Amino acid sequence: MTRENPTRRVVVTGIGAVTGLGHSVADTWAGIVAGKSGAGPITSFDASGYTTRIGAEVRHLEPEKYMDAKDAKRTDRVVHLAMAASRQAMEGIDLDRFDRDRIGVVIGSGIGGIATFEKQHAIMLSRGPDKVSPFFIPMMISDMTSGFVSIAFNLRGPNYTTVSACSSGGNAIADAFLLIQAGLADAVLTGGAEAAITPMSFAGFCSARAMSRRNETPEKASRPFDAERDGFVMGEGAGILFVEELEHARRRGANILGEIVGIGLTGDAFHMTSPAPNGEGAKRAMKMALDVARMPASGIDYINAHGTSTELNDASETAAIKEVFGDHARKLAVSSTKSMVGHLLGAAAAVELIFCLLALRDDVIPPTINQEHPDPACDLDYVPNAARKRRIDAALSNAFGFGGHNTSIIVRRYAGA
Repeated sequence: MTRENPTRRVVVTGIGAVTGLGHSVADTWAGIVAGKSGAGPITSFDASGYTTRIGAEVRHLEPEKYMDAKDAKRTDRVVHLAMAASRQAMEGIDLDRFDRDRIGVVIGSGIGGIATFEKQHAIMLSRGPDKVSPFFIPMMISDMTSGFVSIAFNLRGPNYTTVSACSSGGNAIADAFLLIQAGLADAVLTGGAEAAITPMSFAGFCSARAMSRRNETPEKASRPFDAERDGFVMGEGAGILFVEELEHARRRGANILGEIVGIGLTGDAFHMTSPAPNGEGAKRAMKMALDVARMPASGIDYINAHGTSTELNDASETAAIKEVFGDHARKLAVSSTKSMVGHLLGAAAAVELIFCLLALRDDVIPPTINQEHPDPACDLDYVPNAARKRRIDAALSNAFGFGGHNTSIIVRRYAGA
């Protein structure tokens, strides 16, 4: 796959994030650079009967700061998170200078309004079907992340939600890139949101034995690429990017944070939850992203890995990186910020691409914390335990989801026309 006529270049001109480390990009990034964990005991429900009782929650979010109080009551928490991040991403952008028919909204969410589903199901069982909220369906469906955001900002271009498990945010950003390149939009508000720290969701992941059980030391639980990793730590939050056609951004004097130059989208066609052997699908995604970007493997300085802290994922991703990058793999910095914000599922790829953009901006590589016990199968430079100052001109971000969905996205420093 190549871009024969990449005449419409795509840049990022706004970002917003809400994570377990803070309600803003600034607070989250400060925590990342400091190597701080956002994980702690679950507070949103009684998790005492669960094998895993920890997560990276977004605490004390007041949705009324980002949306009308009445709307907040009629929408799920996943929409609250999406709106909080979207308000940040749109800060300082004068939409009156845009044709709103040509601004799209594409926001991914792997699970959507599961909290609403659980609450309304309990009401139906205890009080009967006529007591279920008339807002149940619009509150529960995943597409309300993009639907409500488009309504809030009166954005009338392409509008939909991508659902591809942990690749949802990556697929959304890739689609935004393609929409702008195809001339179907001048700008797209894109990314991912997830609010899946709920009783039923936790029960399912606990039964699958996918999450860490280090309940006594939650800050040590997410340990990607470490030999003693025992599962992921679930996080929640949102990452939103305002992406724009380059000339459109230049005409309005926008602050350009970086350029999206490559996307890779592949399927494993292998297993519902396990990655393909040796990361075969991940390899093809990274190679495709490099091909679309017309970059050699040696042009990448940093990889924000999918790095979930699960045994199979971390080993297969390491193998894939080594095959794609060859000798350059030993020169790359590779880190997993999930060690600090947890795994945000459908929002992970978007939040992590924002971290790549901030790494470009500040020449700082985020660390992988809890790197204490080397794993012979994971033998790259994972930037252990402390952030590192280093010039970064191009970064690649990976996201791999249940069902065999793989996305790789490359951003590079914007250096002018």
